[in-house]
Formats: sequence, structure tokens, C-alpha cells
Amino acid sequence: MASIDEIIRREVNPFDPTTFKPGNFWREKQDSRLTVDSIHQEAIAEIEEVLDLVAKDHRSRTLLLTGDTGSGKSYLLGRLKRAFNRKAFFAYIGPWPNNDYIRRHILRYTVDSLMQVSEGQKDSQLMLWLKSLSAFTKRSLKQRIFDDSVWQLLRSNRQKFIRHLKDSYKEAGIYNADSFFGVLYDLTDPELYPLACEWLRGDDLSEESLQELKIRRSIETEEAAWETLSNLGRISTETQPIVLCFDNTETGINSEGDFNPQPFFNVNTTIHNDGLKNFLIVISFLTDGWKRVIDRIQMSDKAGIHREVHLKRINLDQAEALWAFRLQPLHSQAKPQPTSSIFPLTRQALEIKFPGGKTDPRNTLILGGHLFDKYKKSIIAPIDKDDELDEGNNRNNGNNANDANDANDKVLAAFKLIWQDEYKKAQVKITKISLLAAPELIRMLAEALAALQFQGIKPKLLSGKYSGHSLSYENPNQQKRIGIVWTEDPSMTSFVHIMNACQKVIQQNACENLYLIRGVTVGNGKLAGYQIYKQIFTNSQHRHIKPTLSSVHYLAAYHSLVNSALANELVVAGKPVSLKELEALIRDAEILDNCTLLQELGNLQKADIPTSNEANLKDVGEFLLNVVKTQGYLSKNTLNKNAVRKFSEVNQIQVEQLIQQLIKENKIQLVNPNDPPKDHLVCFIPKL
Repeated sequence: MASIDEIIRREVNPFDPTTFKPGNFWREKQDSRLTVDSIHQEAIAEIEEVLDLVAKDHRSRTLLLTGDTGSGKSYLLGRLKRAFNRKAFFAYIGPWPNNDYIRRHILRYTVDSLMQVSEGQKDSQLMLWLKSLSAFTKRSLKQRIFDDSVWQLLRSNRQKFIRHLKDSYKEAGIYNADSFFGVLYDLTDPELYPLACEWLRGDDLSEESLQELKIRRSIETEEAAWETLSNLGRISTETQPIVLCFDNTETGINSEGDFNPQPFFNVNTTIHNDGLKNFLIVISFLTDGWKRVIDRIQMSDKAGIHREVHLKRINLDQAEALWAFRLQPLHSQAKPQPTSSIFPLTRQALEIKFPGGKTDPRNTLILGGHLFDKYKKSIIAPIDKDDELDEGNNRNNGNNANDANDANDKVLAAFKLIWQDEYKKAQVKITKISLLAAPELIRMLAEALAALQFQGIKPKLLSGKYSGHSLSYENPNQQKRIGIVWTEDPSMTSFVHIMNACQKVIQQNACENLYLIRGVTVGNGKLAGYQIYKQIFTNSQHRHIKPTLSSVHYLAAYHSLVNSALANELVVAGKPVSLKELEALIRDAEILDNCTLLQELGNLQKADIPTSNEANLKDVGEFLLNVVKTQGYLSKNTLNKNAVRKFSEVNQIQVEQLIQQLIKENKIQLVNPNDPPKDHLVCFIPKL
């Protein structure tokens, strides 16, 4: 076995900044091995106590979860799900695109989460919830004699199923009972299950899909969305609680781009006033953000918050344990074993950096990453012994310009690695564009346009019901106002209404050019919507753009980073990044320039679209180069293994060829070419 120094030379920094940014706990799996149980244990116990109360008396309650930047609020939500998913259903609800859409947003995210399969289960949370309804668990004497559940008796007959649920919950005041219970019945049919879920989450379904479900209309309004969500609480009289986790709440905005907390807290109060059962609402807020908005919330809504749970700062023992968890995989490979569980780091470094004896998880990890890098450099090349622990103390060695260039290279490389990770998550999560609602797509597009410095971006070009489907902006090179309407709803009824709204915009001269973004069908000549579409977008200055799925992946990945930056949770190269800094990084990295939709909307230069295999190899090559830039030195074998682990579509031989190509191009070099190949180290060659 190798010594610990040899292992440190060849391995990547275990304090990887991509792990600092938690998100949707159903999409991003947390590594429980990196959890220090003592951190925030009091908060977890307090939340469990309230959860147990909800499970006991089925009365809904609301918790406010506050903490400073870097305290680990988002991570804690995922930890709660891991710890208590056996006794509660969990829904992750991210920031909403605007307050006009908040109730439909909550319904969509709740159903999306309930569709997930918990660890150790075969059925989705939604099916487990359905089977646990009291209508199916309470048996009559006759059913007990024959030892057959109501569930098995009724799932074969739609009308009996609906009638039984209506009889069971006749006092509950179920909204749209025949349609709602009919969709619950369709959940039991594997062929109709996906379509039933789409209706429940509020998708505007096509007329053909509605016929399959034997339903007349989709959930089209805020009121209908709220009543559908309320139905879940009205019949959850004896099920496990449903935990609604609102993450990064302060980043939700209204149509004017400001955060207005009142509409959200109206929703919370309504849950309690309407007597909806079995909900535990957990609202995550930055401490400072909560202090800024608390006076803007009505007293009656403040009363709807039953308890505040504040995440305290961690002590140095906990910080040391956090370091030890990260370093343990490296230590396990070493012989002899290091004498300290946190080698090459020291307790003294924690005491110097945090003299008050308190810190937070994020700053602890940032410090650990910085000190690990510093030690790694010291065992590869001598460094100035007078260099201080504080990373702000830079040595004046006459090469300040080169040092600055190296630092900028490292920041950009670190950002590109974070981007690749986020983009891959978007690819896995979003398998079709219609999974995102139009207001979400419009907000994502607005954020990307702002990052590319498009001017005069305004929401709600359309008026009325579909205003959230639109925006406008100024052409970057011409004095023209461009209008955007984005709709992926397959319903032709909705489409004709949107086309009518588009026609009004043109008649009012609200924009010189109108772009319709739509990937699904626009109908045929027999339909009124299609006829208006042809009038507007045929032989005119107005255009129809068909978006690619990859373009939406770009927008969604950037949107996730924007939310993290707004919540002060985005860390790049050991430094928290603001929204303005993120926008500068995305421009410097020129990443959004490859988004074909943005190329269509602006005057971005269109790049040649590579084949799928070429794109994969290009991504792997960039990953290899950026890892070497951020790590400085590491083993060629480690570099290869990390790439294969990250990109399942390539093998070690292909990666080795890409590494050799980088060496040939003089972008990286072998540090020890005379050593056996298995011991080869590579390093980055900075541009002078």
C-alpha cells in the first residue's frame, strides 16, 4: 500500500465544491456516509416530535426552518427525508416562477414527489398513499370473514371504486369528486398510471388523453389546482403524514421580480383554516431573509406557523468530524495509517480560523479544501513557509499577473465542472419538455437572457389567463422589441386561446417580432387555433421556433444554479457566488452560447452541431482538462477512473486516448514520465 502523501499526490481533493450545493432530495442522492449525526441533531429531534404529533392526531402543522448562509438547511431537508420516509411521505417544493402560479406550482411539485419510489419500496409514494386511505383499510365484518380487502374488490370496477370513495368521504366536501376519484382509480391501471399522474399534477392534457381518462377537462386554474391539492388532505384522515418541504423560499418571486411573501403564507394559512389533514409544512428560510420579510406578513398568517426551528452553528468537534468523514476514503488506502483522522489537516487550523469555537458546515468544508490543496502543493513543490492560513494573503513574488491568470483559470474550470454536473442532472430529470410548466420555462428563459445581457426583459407580454406563458425583450443589435410566447400544452382548446392572445398583441403593436416557442403539434387546418397560427406565423416577420430538449436542459441547469446563487448556496473554487458573479461566469465560460434556442432568439453565433459521440468525447475532454486545472496535480489513473465514473458512455481506453491528446496539445503534461505508467502524475500547464 502507498503512504498517505503518495495518495494525496494522486487523488482529487475530497472537499469537492460540487457537493456543497444540495437541491431536490428526490433528484440528488445524498451520501449518508458523509453525515455527521451530531450536527443539527437537536433540530431533527424537534422536527420529528412535530411529525409524530401530526401522525397521532392528523392535524396539519407548519414549521419554519431558519439558518444562516452555509448552515445546511437544504441538506437537512434531504436528511429528514432519509430518516423519516418510513413514516411519512415527502414532497420537495422548489421556488415558484411567480405568485400568479403558486398553487399550481405546489400541486405539480407535490405530485412529482409522490410519484417517486422510496428506498426499499416497490410502489411509488403515491400508490402507497392511495392504498393506505381509510376507505381501503377499514373492513366490514363480511370482508373480514372472507379475508379480502376492499382494495382488491374494487380495483376491478371503476364505478364501484368511485362510488365507494364518494360514500366513504361524503362529509369531506370533495371537489370535482367524479373526476378526482376516477383519476385515483386510473392510478391502479399501469397503462393509465402515467396519464393519471399528468392530470393530477396539472398538465393541460389533449382532448384524446382526457377521453382516455373519461374526464372532461384538465386542471387549468389556481382554484382548481388548490382544490385538487386540498382533496389529498380531505381524504388523508388516517394515512401517514405528507411532509411538504419548501426549499429556498425567499428566492420565489412575483411577476415584477420581487419577493412578496404574503401570497405564499396565504396558502399556508388556508391549509389550516380549511382543516386539511395530515400535512406537515416545513418552510426553509435564511435567517436574514426571514427578518426582512416578517413585518410584511399579516398577523393571522404568522399564527399559522406553529414552531420555528433554528439551525445552530456547529462546534469545532463537529467540524473536525466533518473533515474526518471526507478524508476517511483516502486514509483507508494508506499504510501506515495516519496518526490523525484529519491528516493532513489540523485541529489548530480550525482554532485559528474560527477563534470563537463556532462555524458552519459550508465554511468548514471550504477551509478543508483550501488547506488540502495547500498541503498537496507542499509535497509536490516547495512553497513559501511564510504563507498564512488565510487564503486572502497572497505572496508578492513578481508574478502577480500570472498568479491572477492561474486563479481565474481555476475558477472558470471549477465552474465548468459544476456546470457539467448540473447539466447531467437536468438530462436525467427532464426527459420531455412538457414536464415543465410554461411559467417555469418562461422564467428559465428570462434568467438566461439576463445572463447574456439582453436588455428590457419584461414578463407578461400576453394579457389574461396565459400571461405567464410570455415575455418580451429588446433585440441586442436592433431597436426592436421581441415578444416570446412559450406553450407546450397539447390541448388544442388552450392553443386557440393563446393564438387569440397573440393576435391581440400584434394588433396592439406591443412588439415588432413575435416568436412562438412550441415543440408539440400546432394542429391541422380544421382547427381554429391552427388557422390563427397560420395567419400570424406564415410569410411574416413573426416566427415559430421548435425547441430542442437539449436547449431546455441548458435553461434548467442554469436555473438551478440561479436558485442556488439567490439562496447563497453556490460555491465555486471555495468562494460563495452571487447572482451577478454567476452571470459573469456563465458569460466567460461561453456555455449558453451552445444553446440552440438562445441562438435562435439572439444574434449568437451558431455553432456546428456535433454528433452524439463527438459531443460526448468533447465533454469528457473538457472534464479531464478542468479536473487537472482545479487539482493542479493528480494521478493519470485517478483522472481516468473519475472520467469513466462520470461518463458511463466511455471506457478507460477512450479516456486514455483523450488524456494523451491533451498531453500532445501541451495543455497538460506528465510530471514523472520515466516512472512506470501506473505511477504517472499529470499537471496543468498554464498559459503565459
